[in-house]
Amino acid sequence: MGKLVLAAKITHVPSMYLSELDGPMKGVRQIAIDGHKEIARRCHELNVDTIVVFDTHWLVNAAYHINSAPHFKGVYTSNELPNFIANMDYEFPGNPELGDILANICNEYQVETLAHPNTTLGPEYGTLVPMRYMNQDQAFKVVSVSALCMAHYLDDSARLGWAMREAVEEHYDGNVAFLASGSLSHRFAQNGVTQNFSQKIWSPFLENLDRRVIQMWEQGEWSDFCTMLPEYAAKGHGEGFMHDTAMLMGALGWSEYDGKAEVLTPYFAASGTGQINAVFPITPVSGNAIPEPKAIRAQTEMSGARL
Repeated sequence: MGKLVLAAKITHVPSMYLSELDGPMKGVRQIAIDGHKEIARRCHELNVDTIVVFDTHWLVNAAYHINSAPHFKGVYTSNELPNFIANMDYEFPGNPELGDILANICNEYQVETLAHPNTTLGPEYGTLVPMRYMNQDQAFKVVSVSALCMAHYLDDSARLGWAMREAVEEHYDGNVAFLASGSLSHRFAQNGVTQNFSQKIWSPFLENLDRRVIQMWEQGEWSDFCTMLPEYAAKGHGEGFMHDTAMLMGALGWSEYDGKAEVLTPYFAASGTGQINAVFPITPVSGNAIPEPKAIRAQTEMSGARL
C-alpha cells in the first residue's frame, strides 16, 4: 500500500533560473528557490520515491496525459521566454510503473487519461524548474501530468486528483508527493511595460483576490474556496485555468478537506502574476469527498470560465 505523503502548490516562475545567473536579476527569486529546497528536504524526510507534478505549462487539447518516461535528460530553452530560460540542463529518473497505475485508475473513474512511458516528449518548465531545485541529486523519480487543459471541465481535473490519490494508496507500493505547479492570479504585464511589473501584481483587484484566497487556505475555508474556484480561475486569469489547483484539491478531498495550508514562500509578484509555495497537510478522506461533477460544472458555467 502506497501513501500520498506531501501535497503543495508551487511556483515555477522562469525568473528563478535567471536568479541564479550573474546580472540584474541575480538573487531576486532566492526565497522561491529556498521554498523549493524546503519541500525537497521534507520529501527526503518522508521517504518520497516519486514526485507527481501537475504541470500548467503542458498544453493539451483532448484527454489528460501523463509523461512517464523511464528517464529524462536534455537541454531546455523556453519557447515562451527564451531570454529567461536558455540552455538549461536537466536530468532525473521517471516512473513508468506509477504512470500506468495513475492512468488506469483515472480511466476507471471515467476521466480519460493516457500514460506515455515510451516517448521522446520532454517535460515542460512547470516540471523542470521545480525539479532543478528539488531534485538536484536525482533522488526522486518524476511523473509529469498535463494541466494546461484547453477543453476540459474543472470537475474532471478534481476527479483526476482524487483518482490519482486512490491509485497511489491502493495500487502502488511507495511514498508519493503531488505538486500543483502554477501561479495564483496570472495576468501578465502588458508588452512594453513588463520591466515595471517584475516585482508587482498587475492590479490591486488581483492582489487582493489572491491574498484573500491565501487567507482562506490558511484558515481552512475549503467549502467556500471550492465553490469559488471556477470564478477565481476566470476572473483571476488562472494559469492553466487553475486545473492544477483543481487536481490538488481533488486529491486532498475537495470541499471536505480539513487541513490548513502552510505558506513556505510568502506571496510575491513576478511579471504581474501572483506566486506562492504552500504545503497542504495530508488528512484522511472518504468516498463522500469525491468531487461532484454537476456542481462544479454549474459553477463553471455561472462564472463564464472557459474550462
